[in-house]
Amino acid sequence: MSALHTYSKKELMNLITGKLRRNFGRDVEEATSLHMFKACALVLRDIINERQLATEDRVSTEHLRQVHYLSLEFLMGRSLMKNAYNLGLLAPLTAAIEALGFSAPDLFETEPDAGLGNGGLGRLAACYLDSMTTLEVPATGYSICYELGIFKQKIVDGQQVELPDDWLGLGDAWLIPKMDETEEVRFGGKVEDVWDQSGHHVKHTGYDTVLAVPKDMEIAGYATQHSNVLRLWDAKSPTPVDMDLFSSGQYLKAVEQQAMAETISKILYPEDNHYEGKSLRLKQQYFFVSATIQSIVRKHRAEYGTLRNFHQKHVIQINDTHPTLAIPELMRILLDEEGYGWEAAWHIVTHCVAYTNHTVLAEALERWPQQLIQTLLPRIWQILTEISGRYQQELTDYFHGDLSKVAPMAIIWGGEVRMANLCVCACFKVNGVSALHSDILKKDVFHDAYLRTPEKFTNVTNGIDHRRWLSECNPKLDELIRDCGCGEYLLRPDALQGLERYKDDAGVLSRLGEIKAANKRSFAAWVARESGVVLNTDAMFDVQVKRLHEYKRQLLNVLHIISLYQHLKDDPHFSFTPRTYLFGAKAAPGYAVAKKIIRLINSVAELVNRDPACKDRLQVVFLENYRVSLAEQLMPASELSEQISTAGKEASGTGNMKFMMNGALTIGTLDGANVEMHQVLGDENIFLFGLKAREVAEMKQKGYKSYEYYVHNPDLKRVVDQLNLGFGDGAAYDDLARRLLFGDGGPADEYLLLADFESYRDAHVRAGQVYLDPTRWNQMSLVNIARSGIFAADRSIRDYAREIWDIPVRA
Repeated sequence: MSALHTYSKKELMNLITGKLRRNFGRDVEEATSLHMFKACALVLRDIINERQLATEDRVSTEHLRQVHYLSLEFLMGRSLMKNAYNLGLLAPLTAAIEALGFSAPDLFETEPDAGLGNGGLGRLAACYLDSMTTLEVPATGYSICYELGIFKQKIVDGQQVELPDDWLGLGDAWLIPKMDETEEVRFGGKVEDVWDQSGHHVKHTGYDTVLAVPKDMEIAGYATQHSNVLRLWDAKSPTPVDMDLFSSGQYLKAVEQQAMAETISKILYPEDNHYEGKSLRLKQQYFFVSATIQSIVRKHRAEYGTLRNFHQKHVIQINDTHPTLAIPELMRILLDEEGYGWEAAWHIVTHCVAYTNHTVLAEALERWPQQLIQTLLPRIWQILTEISGRYQQELTDYFHGDLSKVAPMAIIWGGEVRMANLCVCACFKVNGVSALHSDILKKDVFHDAYLRTPEKFTNVTNGIDHRRWLSECNPKLDELIRDCGCGEYLLRPDALQGLERYKDDAGVLSRLGEIKAANKRSFAAWVARESGVVLNTDAMFDVQVKRLHEYKRQLLNVLHIISLYQHLKDDPHFSFTPRTYLFGAKAAPGYAVAKKIIRLINSVAELVNRDPACKDRLQVVFLENYRVSLAEQLMPASELSEQISTAGKEASGTGNMKFMMNGALTIGTLDGANVEMHQVLGDENIFLFGLKAREVAEMKQKGYKSYEYYVHNPDLKRVVDQLNLGFGDGAAYDDLARRLLFGDGGPADEYLLLADFESYRDAHVRAGQVYLDPTRWNQMSLVNIARSGIFAADRSIRDYAREIWDIPVRA
């Protein structure tokens, strides 16, 4: 591609002041920080837009195969600093902002996170967009333009309170509406078969229409002219106001249709523990995939005049099961609008759609009540019935009528539609996201499907955007890496291996320790400004930040902290390495147990932090409203990374990779990508503990009795008993104790916290001992950084391009 154009501080100043005048009618002296932010964003957007138009021309001229990445979540975080960094303009933009009389750090801080996701799934999608663009893969991401992203979390009296996250006030500076590319999505109504002289047709009547208006967020790649797009669909009513009703004074009823339509893109993931919530979530999924598939088809038909070659020019990657309805929707278009026969349509679909599975948890493998789909999506239901019937017949023939084999693999069974089974049936590739996870898919979750079609199944281990999560957020470490001769790591992450040459270099190790200490002080200052909490930076920063879920075992971490506290109270001279425990997590609003664990963390924090016996030795802090921008501050400062999920439950994890890349050491189970981290690190550079996935399965099969661990371990018994007694703040945790010992309508201690407690405690002792030897700790930290390149998203995207998409990437 042509050489990159650079902009000087002076040029950017002129562009920014021009935007302020033309778009906001302000001179610099009159502009607020909000005006200034939007002006800077619009300047960068114009630069990216030029590249996007050139990219579109190249893709069209060369008839390149395109990737369409469908994900109901894209956790983009902030974009101003990221885009400036990728464009090579961060330094001149910072200088321009300062020269115009504003503080660049403060301006970057004013941007709200684009929180269009819950956690790892959405953050992964954002990292992949960055890598696809940097590696010059012609790609488009698709999702919903949620008006309110993941909620803002407030902690009130120790409990999570959810507040709306209105990110669009400033975030819309990055969005380009494309009204002329609006698509129509239909819900409800009835479907009739019609035969006439030209053959069979399907007639859909009585439906409700919702308009899908695309709002494009253009993505800048690093050191490339190539640009890609994240297309976010906004839901609108075709008739915003019923004028007859409005004229008769029925004002609320007049805008009812508009309100119902716009509810679809109002909020990320409505609660689905009631019918209305299930209905809205299904509407979201179909709205987003229908608009997406119609858009892809429309552009393809305009370019080629036929869909016969559609599968040769497009790969539709389904990120988890949420976009699965793309399969019957593409069938609907091919059958009903293009007039293809079933076999021809099915050939196209099954050669262009691929599926990434992200979970082995049964409750997370989506199943929809068939009656809901019949009512909301009558034509899609007919197509699903046909796919299911044909697949079930194939399975029955293959397994010689053995329904015990057919039933678990069926698409429609027992009044439910199973989305993961539909993906396995229709997609030409199915991948897990770590070696262990993909192995579990083959041996357990989709075992019989794997035996039948082994060529479909592959693995692509997750990766992170190492430019954002190392170079951009940890500039002092980036400088050290460059000084050690590994500067090319930004485009060749494996170049980080060169750092290992310095593992015995006292000067480099000392500097690495100083960088970590400075990052800890910087993070502590940020926390003090945000919340008034003063962190003990002399203690080890022991960090667990991720979505709050029982299988991620934040509760195990808390049980260990309670044990440490009890030992301290028994013996003030009890010897252990001082710890500052940092938690960050949001619990799904309807997940009562997860919210109770958040309250427990805060109860324990209040008890520990006010007790003089713990001063300078033990501290517990819950970081409110964990989000991407907070993580960017925290990762460089972290020293011990808690990756302690029950073995066999975490598909991959990406937080573990971010910590590793920033030099934190991992205390963890052999779960998800921890397995591959252990493979590259060896026993000596990671603190492993706990049962392995096979041992977990065997223990559950034999009949796990958590009560026996409670009875036979006095320290553990005392900790669980403390849950029953509470922590002096009026909150009761006897329900959590019962859940661990006796279950709560399910198995006791489902995620084996008590079984792993002793091993976990021993691993903490080992970590604490190593921390007291700074040279050894820094050696392990350096080795972690040096061997982290394999977990860069660039490697993941190269794997997708080679193993699944059959698309060339930038050399």
